Amino acid sequence: MKAILCKKFAPVSELVWEEVADPVAGPGEVVVDIKAAGLNYPDNLIVQGLYQFQPERPFSPGHEGAGVVSSVGEGVDLHKVGDNVAFFKGFGAFAEKIVVPDTLAFSIPESFPHHVAAGVFMTYGTSYHALVQRANISRQDEVLVLGAAGGVGLAAIDIAKSFGARVVAAVSTEEKGEICSRYGVDDIVVYGENKLNGGAQKNFSKELKTKSSRGGFSIIYDPIGDCFAEPALRSIGWGGTYLVVGFAAGKIPSFPANLMLLKGCAVSGVFIGRFQQENPSIYSQNLVEIGKLVAAKKLTPFISEKIPMSDSIEAIERIARRGVVGKVVFVNS
Repeated sequence: MKAILCKKFAPVSELVWEEVADPVAGPGEVVVDIKAAGLNYPDNLIVQGLYQFQPERPFSPGHEGAGVVSSVGEGVDLHKVGDNVAFFKGFGAFAEKIVVPDTLAFSIPESFPHHVAAGVFMTYGTSYHALVQRANISRQDEVLVLGAAGGVGLAAIDIAKSFGARVVAAVSTEEKGEICSRYGVDDIVVYGENKLNGGAQKNFSKELKTKSSRGGFSIIYDPIGDCFAEPALRSIGWGGTYLVVGFAAGKIPSFPANLMLLKGCAVSGVFIGRFQQENPSIYSQNLVEIGKLVAAKKLTPFISEKIPMSDSIEAIERIARRGVVGKVVFVNS
C-alpha cells in the first residue's frame, strides 16, 4: 500500500507519499481499506513534533477516516470483512489501509457516504464533548464561537443550533462570515486577519459584548487562542464556561486570574484524545449520537473539498496557515 509518511519531525513540506508494507490485524484489531480520511488542525502539528504526543517515526498522520473492513484479527466480534466503518485513531489515516482496535471502528450505514463519515467524528466529536460534557449546553444558552468557519467551529455552530441555543460567530473575514450565516448563526463579528494589539483587543471585547443579548455569553468556544482569547473571555457572562479547544492562531494565551473571579466563570480544557482514553464508553456513545443526528439531517457537516490522498500535502500546509474553510477530506480511488 501507499501512505503519507513522516520520517522525522519537520515542516509539512518534507512529508512523502511512499510504498509501505500492508498492515496486519492482531488480536482485537481490524484492517480497514481507507476510502476517505479527514484533515484536522492537529495533523500539521503532529508531523512537526508539536502535538501532545509524538509517535515513533516513520508514521502516517491522520486522526480519522472511513472505509471497508478487509480483514479481522483473532477475537474480533464487532465487525466482519466487508463492513462499512468510520474510525478514529491518533495517527495513521493518511494511507490506503490502517489497522485499528475493533472498538475504535464504528459501523456506518451504506447510505452514509465515506467522505462524509470521514469528516465528522474528529470535529463533531470534539465539539459535542465540549458543549455537552464540559458546558452542559441547553436551549437557554448563548454561545460565542471563535474561529467559527473552521472545521471544529462549524461543528460547534451546528451542534449548538441543534440544541436551540443562540449562536454568535467570530471570524477573520466577511467571506467566512457568509458561510457561518448559512449555518443559521444569529450574529457575526469579523475580527480581521491580523493579530490584535492592546487597543484592538479592547474594541474586540466591546463588540462581542454588544452582540450578546444578555451582555455576556454563557458559553465561549475557543479553538484559536492567542491575542483573541483574553478579550473573548472578558465578554463572558456571570457563571459562564470558557472552552479551551486549541491554539490555531499560534500563541498559547494566559488569563488574569481575577477575570475568572469577577465573572464567576469556569475555564474548561477540551482534549478529545485524552477524553477518549479516560472515558471510552461516553466517547463511543457521543459518536453514536452524532451519527444518528447526521443521518436524521439534524446536523449538516460541511465538506468543503475532496482531494486525492496522494495530493494531500499541500492541504496539510494550508490548514497550518488557517487557510481551510469547513472540512477537507482526502480520498483514495
